[in-house]
Amino acid sequence: MVSRNDPCWCGSGQKWKKCHFPDLGITKRASLAAEYFKKYGIILKTEEQIEGIRRACAMAADILDKTCQMAKEGVTTNQLNDFAHQLHIDAGAIPAPLGYGSPPFPKSICTSLNDVICHGIPDDRPLKQGDILNIDVTCQLGGYFGDCSKMVAIGQIDAEKKKVIDVSHECLMRAIAILKPGLLICQIGELIETYATEHGCSVVDQFVGHGTGLSFHEQPQVPHHYNSLKIPLAPGMTFTIEPMINGGARRGYVDSKDHWTARTSDGKPSAQWEHTLLITENGYEILTLGNSPLDIKLT
Repeated sequence: MVSRNDPCWCGSGQKWKKCHFPDLGITKRASLAAEYFKKYGIILKTEEQIEGIRRACAMAADILDKTCQMAKEGVTTNQLNDFAHQLHIDAGAIPAPLGYGSPPFPKSICTSLNDVICHGIPDDRPLKQGDILNIDVTCQLGGYFGDCSKMVAIGQIDAEKKKVIDVSHECLMRAIAILKPGLLICQIGELIETYATEHGCSVVDQFVGHGTGLSFHEQPQVPHHYNSLKIPLAPGMTFTIEPMINGGARRGYVDSKDHWTARTSDGKPSAQWEHTLLITENGYEILTLGNSPLDIKLT
C-alpha cells in the first residue's frame, strides 16, 4: 500500500501527499484522466461510471456462479449457454459476446473445454467425467460491462488438468495482490510468467487481458507474459486479468472453420480464470467477486 510520504506513483518525484493524494480533489483527477487518455487511450472512470461498472460486474459474477453450478456430467454446453442467456434477459442485461466481432460470435457465453484456450463456442456435446471447462461471461447492464470467467472440473480429473487449473488460479491471485497505483503493466505479466514457468506450465501470449467497463474491450492491453509495456496503473482504471495457462506449449491455433475457437498446438490442457479489477487510490477492488470458495480466497 502507498503511504503519504512515499514517492508518488506518477513519477513526478514528489511525495504522494504532495501530488496525487486523493485529498487534492476533482481538478487533479480530471487532469490525470486527460493525460491518460491523450497518452495511452485509457479512460480513467468517474465515480458515476464506476458505480455502473460495479453493477454490471456483480451481475456477470452472479450469472457466472449460477452457470458454473449447472455444469455437470451429461449437460451440454448449449444448455449452459441457453441458461446463461435467459439469466441475462431476466435481469434486463445483454450478453456481450452474442454477435460480437467478425464473424459474429454465435453464442451468449464462451465455453472452452480441455485443450481449448479460449473463445470456445457452446454446442451439443455433453460434458463427461474428466473434462475441464472454462465458462466466460461478459454482461452489459445499463450500458456498462463486467467480464469474468472460472474453471469447472467435471468429476475426477487427471493430474495434468488439475495442475493447469491450480496454476492459472494462483497466477490470477498473485497478479491481483500486487495491484496498486504506479505498478507497471509489464510487472503483471512478469509475475504471472515467472510463477507459471516455475511450475512447469506455459503462458499463452496470443491473447491478453484488456480494459473494460464502458466498452467490451478498451485500452490498455494487459499481457500475461513477459513484456515491456511500461504504463503505470492509475486510480480509475478498470481492466481484466485473465491468465491462460497451458500444460504444454504456449502457442495455440484458431479453428479455420469457426474463426473463434483457440486450441493448444499440442493438444495439452489449458485453463483460465478472470476478474475485472478497479485501481483505487491506494490499491485495487475486485469488481467481479462471486460467492465460490475460490473467489472468496482472492480477498
